[in-house]
Amino acid sequence: MLNEENNQNSFEIMKLFDTHFHYYSDDGEPEEYWEKIKISELAYVLAAGADFEESRMAQKFAADIKNAWFAAGVHPHSADKYADGIGMFQEFKGADKLVAIGEIGIDYYYENSDRQSQWQIMEEFLELALEWNLPAIIHCRDLDGKEHAYYDTYRIMRDFAASGGRFDVHCFSGTIDWAEKFLEIGAWIGITGMVTFPKADNIRELLKYVPDNRLLLETDSPYLAPIPYRGKPNNPGYLIKVAEKVAAEKNISIEKLAKITTANAFEFFNL
Repeated sequence: MLNEENNQNSFEIMKLFDTHFHYYSDDGEPEEYWEKIKISELAYVLAAGADFEESRMAQKFAADIKNAWFAAGVHPHSADKYADGIGMFQEFKGADKLVAIGEIGIDYYYENSDRQSQWQIMEEFLELALEWNLPAIIHCRDLDGKEHAYYDTYRIMRDFAASGGRFDVHCFSGTIDWAEKFLEIGAWIGITGMVTFPKADNIRELLKYVPDNRLLLETDSPYLAPIPYRGKPNNPGYLIKVAEKVAAEKNISIEKLAKITTANAFEFFNL
């Protein structure tokens, strides 16, 4: 848990924005969770949905926490569970504090859902994003050394962007070439605690190629806890470790990085 005074003060000064975390039923009530992780109210968060019920939970979190918003969507792992469509998500149309569609996308690493289902659900949600004028939060992961997921995601997102859609590729861990391709069609890039992992040289290197105005910070909690918390459940309070590493790699102050990335998040989510 974050309880060090210097970390608390850093949040109060820097106003970091965790643009992607997951809130689950076993986390307790929103206020309990918020108090447990010891984050100042001046830190901002986006709770992302991974299926219908989790989207409802994200909505509850955003409703109860002042500086929180939410996104609704279906993670590619669960795509085949929505073979009959995503009509139930109309419940969220015009919802207070709904600021994005997601997390949606393509995952060929685990391939828990067949590829056709992943494409279909992703495209249905992208239609909602355009209809509701909301940005999309995109998941893209492939087997090590493979690029099929990136090709398919890029193909779909190119059409979405051409129709006026906005999106970020969250938890980006691909190559510099793919980062540049997505940036060319208007993507924002989300950086997680993976940037602190010893073997994640590719993520640290791509920071040189991501324009400052397209960079977002996130935790993807409860996954991918940064060093020195790796192996423990992640939480938005650990975003400061992500920010510290990114600032060091970019050779700028953490205060400057916080100002840049929080402004980016407010622009991306149209807050």
